[in-house]
Amino acid sequence: MSESLIEARVEKIRALRERGIDPFPARVPEVRPIDEIITRFGHLSPEAHSGERTTIAGRLISFRRMGKASFFDLQDGSGKIQVHATVDRLGDDYRVLCETDIGDFLAVSGEVFRTKRGELSVGAEGWTFLSKAIRPLPEKWHGLKDVETRHRHRSLDLIANEDVRRAFVNRARMISTIRRVLDEAGFLEVETPVLQTVASGGHARPFVTHHNTLDVDMYLRIALELHLKRLLVGGFDRVYEISKCFRNEGISTEHNPEFTMLELYQAYADYEDMMTLAERLITESLRVTVGDLRVDYQGRKIDFEPPWSRVGLIESVADATGIGPDVLRTEQAVRRAVEKGIDPAPTSVGEAIESLFERFVEPNLVRPTFIIDYPVEISPLAKRNPSDEGLVERFELFAAGMELANAFTELNDPIDQRARFEAQERLREQGYEEAQRIDEDFLFAIEHGMPPAGGMGIGVDRMAMLCTGQRSIRDVILFPALRKKDEG
Repeated sequence: MSESLIEARVEKIRALRERGIDPFPARVPEVRPIDEIITRFGHLSPEAHSGERTTIAGRLISFRRMGKASFFDLQDGSGKIQVHATVDRLGDDYRVLCETDIGDFLAVSGEVFRTKRGELSVGAEGWTFLSKAIRPLPEKWHGLKDVETRHRHRSLDLIANEDVRRAFVNRARMISTIRRVLDEAGFLEVETPVLQTVASGGHARPFVTHHNTLDVDMYLRIALELHLKRLLVGGFDRVYEISKCFRNEGISTEHNPEFTMLELYQAYADYEDMMTLAERLITESLRVTVGDLRVDYQGRKIDFEPPWSRVGLIESVADATGIGPDVLRTEQAVRRAVEKGIDPAPTSVGEAIESLFERFVEPNLVRPTFIIDYPVEISPLAKRNPSDEGLVERFELFAAGMELANAFTELNDPIDQRARFEAQERLREQGYEEAQRIDEDFLFAIEHGMPPAGGMGIGVDRMAMLCTGQRSIRDVILFPALRKKDEG
């Protein structure tokens, strides 16, 4: 960007102040949203005048000077509208108006009318400077396409791309829908600590920090689970939280180190109830954001009409790989996984099954599908399946080739839970950094009795990808994690 352009705009600020015009006033006249004006006066026919005066405010996004008359567009967060300004109506203020720049914020007062060509407009009778833009908008900013610029400078992306603004509005509507559904179902929204002394509740590497006063290392939470379950012990039967979690891991189209999770827990329920609730949450969100349960996602038509398919994890891997389900239940699964190209070699039968699933099954799960009944060694917080002690009552929900939810019939046996935690610690000692840690405070709580319960976590960002049609998680997070510029 030419520094001379910035210097010219800074000079305009000086000139405005010399005229007694504050380019950054502290007070703004009372204004009406532009979309309200469009709705209220949309009935006007060409060349008709409303006879009503209004005041609008927004960013100047185009200016067409035609001698003693000009047309320009103002855009606020709700929409844009044309303004018609003339020397006859504005006098000397017209010349100052013509010296404004694209990107400046203005307030304009005048009568609403429709032009001969049918454009709804405001006839400027007065105007006020609200904020002077020093930097020009990027060249060809309408429909800004450069991905690096869009993600690194989201404000410019939102100015330039209406579809981007619409995506984030739909994300907000989706979250509001989730809250509405859960509130109506009797769930209580709560908040739990972001800083924790034990990073548990999930398989992940945490971010580490230090509390100076307490002189202890602390962790940014990797999950919401263990604190929410303590609330079940305390007598809250239905709780949920929508909040940030942090995992010190890679960045991809489906992963961001800071992400938003919904976790919910319902006493006297199981994973069957969680499947029903998952269907309701996602279908309601799609109805609100997409308007249909038949979604066109990245060129593929996906039907979300419930009920959704339920497939056993081991059966899905067997079908995709040709490895018999009986073999997958034995130590031979590790060797067969290596033969199938899994590298590094899995450390357990459960890990082998999970790795084969991620390679050969998950990418092909386009229609919504519950993958159910996971090996116990990779599910340390889920209750065992009463008909098969080697499996737990757990499901993961997949659609469009990505995981959307993870749910259990929650383990509430404190003796079994301690043994599972201890098994995870042994894995950590063998070098598995993502193994779960023992959380003594959580064990202390459930030793006082935790009701049977179903619990579920839903990745809000991935769900937003589905509801907005975006292929990358960066396109549904306003400010995603990015490499420094000098790192390429």
